[in-house]
This record gives sequence, C-alpha cells and structure tokens, in this order.
Amino acid sequence: MKILLPVDGSALALDAVHHALRLVREGLRASFVLANVQEPTTFYEMMTLHDAEALARMSEGAAADALQGAQALLEAAGVEYEVQVGTGDVAHTLLDIAEEQQCDAIVMSARGVGGLAAALGSVSQTLLHDSRLPLTIVRHVEPEAPAEDVDMDEEPAGG
Repeated sequence: MKILLPVDGSALALDAVHHALRLVREGLRASFVLANVQEPTTFYEMMTLHDAEALARMSEGAAADALQGAQALLEAAGVEYEVQVGTGDVAHTLLDIAEEQQCDAIVMSARGVGGLAAALGSVSQTLLHDSRLPLTIVRHVEPEAPAEDVDMDEEPAGG
C-alpha cells in the first residue's frame, strides 16, 4: 500500500506521520509519499525580487524545512518513502500528486477548532469532498495532565 502523507512543517502535521507509523508497527505493509505544496509566487514577490532563481530557491528551502521533521521520523522508523514537492493550490496539488504517484490512501492531520470547517481545515475539507482515495484525518489530542496523587486514607477536613 502506498500512502500520501501531506506535511506543512507544523507540529500538527507530524500527528499524521506518527499515526501512519503506528499502523506500520501494527503490521500494515506500506510505503509513503511525503508531500509538501508551496504556494505560487505572488505578483508582488515577482515585482520586488526580480530574480526567478532566487524565488525558486526560497520555495525549495521552505519545502525542505517543512519536510524535515517528517523525514526524520520516517528515517528513524526505517520505512520506505519518497518526497514530492508541488506548487499551487494545496488541496488540488495534493490530489494530483496522489494520482501521479498511484497512492492507495491519504493520511493527514486535521486543523483548527470548533465546527466542521474549522476542525478539518479547508485542505482537509476539499480532500474529503474531492478525493476518490480513502482518507484518514488524524485529530490532534493534547496529552492528558498526570493526575495528582491523592491519599485516599486521609480524612476530610472537619470530619
């Protein structure tokens, strides 16, 4: 099975990588396509920088930074993966990458809080609506604070 793992460099995106690696540890035989999508250069950037090569280097650097944490996790786990970087509308570029790479599924993190749109984020929503592949959306869960030690043998005050 080949799984697309979209990452944007955020800690939340790594939740999906951790989830995918958990599936592998539990017996799923999978390889991964680690994908990052950079937004196209804006007209303002083109007019102020006047250097297409410098803009391309900046985009490549941003993609490399965004992929770094996920690559480290996949390498530490010893799983097979490849990297794809695209430019354009994030959701539709991810769908294009999934199709070009013949992925069987997509595992990605959820974004935001409150309400379906905010909980999923626009990219997740678009993929949920437009993808023909199975899509797993991994929700971030904050670790629970450890319970305070309570001595059950103590009598309550005033009793």
